Amino acid sequence: MQRNIRVNKKYRLCQFISLCHKFYYMKGWFYIFKETNKIVRPMSFVRLACFVLTAPFILSSTACDTASKKGQQDSVNVESDSAQAAANTVRLQLVTDQFISPVAMATPHDGSDRLFFCQKEGKVWVVENGKLLSKPFIDVSGEMVKINEAYDERGLLGITFHPDYKSNGKFYLYYSVPSAVKGSNHKSRVAEFKVSANDKNIANKTSERVILEFEQPESNHNGGDIIFGPDGYLYIASGDGGGGGDKHGENGNGQNLNTLLAKILRIDVNSAKPYGIPKDNPFVGKTGARPEIYAYGLRNPWRISFDKLNHRLFAGDVGQNKYEEVDIIEKGGNYGWRIMEGFHDYNVPNGADKSKLLPPIHEYEHPLGISITGGYVYRGKAIPALQGKYVFGDYNGKTWVLTQNGNKWTRQDLVLQGKPDLNMAILSWGQDEAGELYMLLTTTGKGETKGAIYKLVNPN
Repeated sequence: MQRNIRVNKKYRLCQFISLCHKFYYMKGWFYIFKETNKIVRPMSFVRLACFVLTAPFILSSTACDTASKKGQQDSVNVESDSAQAAANTVRLQLVTDQFISPVAMATPHDGSDRLFFCQKEGKVWVVENGKLLSKPFIDVSGEMVKINEAYDERGLLGITFHPDYKSNGKFYLYYSVPSAVKGSNHKSRVAEFKVSANDKNIANKTSERVILEFEQPESNHNGGDIIFGPDGYLYIASGDGGGGGDKHGENGNGQNLNTLLAKILRIDVNSAKPYGIPKDNPFVGKTGARPEIYAYGLRNPWRISFDKLNHRLFAGDVGQNKYEEVDIIEKGGNYGWRIMEGFHDYNVPNGADKSKLLPPIHEYEHPLGISITGGYVYRGKAIPALQGKYVFGDYNGKTWVLTQNGNKWTRQDLVLQGKPDLNMAILSWGQDEAGELYMLLTTTGKGETKGAIYKLVNPN
């Protein structure tokens, strides 16, 4: 499918507003990785100036929406009438707010209904019977790179459990480790562990088996999500290596099939050691291409998820300066980065054939959002109004749903009741064994910074 590209000249003002807005919200990043409750307010005067300049746009987001309507596709129309708002309303029910930086969630599918959460600084915490356990499930902080408490995109970024966890006790982590390679900032590691034989809530740290490592030239754009697909294979989301604009390599990493960066990977952890390659991976046997690659051309797919009903793979891909996007990942698909950002030209090389690039199902622009946090298609039973809708949000605290009607996807606001009276930064989403959804946050205000996890429940 060829992307329909339309250039909106009026967007320059909106881009400036977006950058100011993004800088203003950067204060949240300074809070996410703090290990104490002490508030740090860096560059407060500059941030205040950014807020004064952009406050009307931050509050309404209508100016840039109006300026960009000519560039919107039919598949991203927005509905905001009162009936839809009422239908897409949920209440937030606090699960825990006792640890900072909750960036990933997983469940073991063993019937225990336990919830496992990654703390970015290196620990995995367990919630059992509604209560946070006092000891972490595992702590890999000693193996990780040293996390910058002011701002860092590295850390413990992903967790998933083997489909046969109930019998084999295996689970997997994605985290950042030091690199000895010159010019590399760190390595991303995917490793297998086993639960302790004597305590279901404590992992055997010495059981670690490194599955895969790959170099990261910068500290940012690490991706980091790992999930098992319905086919039993492990899917890994990797970013483009960072630095802005996919600057590494002659044509960047997104379009380079000889690197694992900027890709969705698919490997078999059950066959060869350290892993096998599924025979139907799209680039098996092709010269100049890594066989682990399932799809490519992604910038920073921070969170990916499978629809429990039809097994479609969704990705929320973080944009550069203008557009955030949602993709449905297909085997062998090229999602365009760095040629495209959303539906729009970004860095198009001479002679590039854009006809084979796969467009997103949805994009939204800055300053409506600043960094997408991909979510899940709702398949639970507690909130019938959300059934079949893709629930997602943005780092700036806004939340939406996407509804499919034929080939079109419509974005609508997701209204939150009971949300904290604080600045909210959405870090991630989670899904439990029953298909119910959770929102993972950092909240700031009233003299403290906290991580918080909320369950989405029926408002009635």
